Amino acid sequence: MTTTPAPDTTLPTTAAETAPSTVPAAAVAPRRPGPPPRPRPRVLLLSTAGSVAALLLLVAVGTVLDQPLLIPPLAASMALVAGAPDLPLSQPRSVVGGQLLSALTGFAVLTVAGPGLWGAAVAGGLALGVMMLARTPHSPAAATAVIVALTSPPFWSFLGLLALACLLLVAVGLAAARVSGRTYPVYWF
Repeated sequence: MTTTPAPDTTLPTTAAETAPSTVPAAAVAPRRPGPPPRPRPRVLLLSTAGSVAALLLLVAVGTVLDQPLLIPPLAASMALVAGAPDLPLSQPRSVVGGQLLSALTGFAVLTVAGPGLWGAAVAGGLALGVMMLARTPHSPAAATAVIVALTSPPFWSFLGLLALACLLLVAVGLAAARVSGRTYPVYWF
């Protein structure tokens, strides 16, 4: 009676298992990211100067139109555009779309709940969902929804000022990128 021998389970069965390992075990461990590189002096100077100029202009317009509370979320938006122009949060689609959608979310909550802290909390959270759904992530815009739900600003003048401010931020980002040699935007839509 002839039997076939059982396969040897100690032998490698794939090419990857037969190749000798040339990578040390320490190199296989995932590498932790470090801090971002230090910006070139020219980029640092131009980004900072552009941000200051844009925000001073926004303060002037916001003061004239009696909307000074809009400045904090726009300052955070400008920080993203000037400081991290390659992030999805910094792209024009996210800056303009995220801010306007969040403001509209704030107005919707305001219509249902009236002005107040509870409605503001709901507006900020819902704004995140709306931005995610629209693929316009922009974290500073959640604060815009909160401001709307807290202060009950006039609808058209607030949206007009916000749209103008967002376009100004994007324009400053474009100008600073051209002068400093950086790329902005990575994409428009």
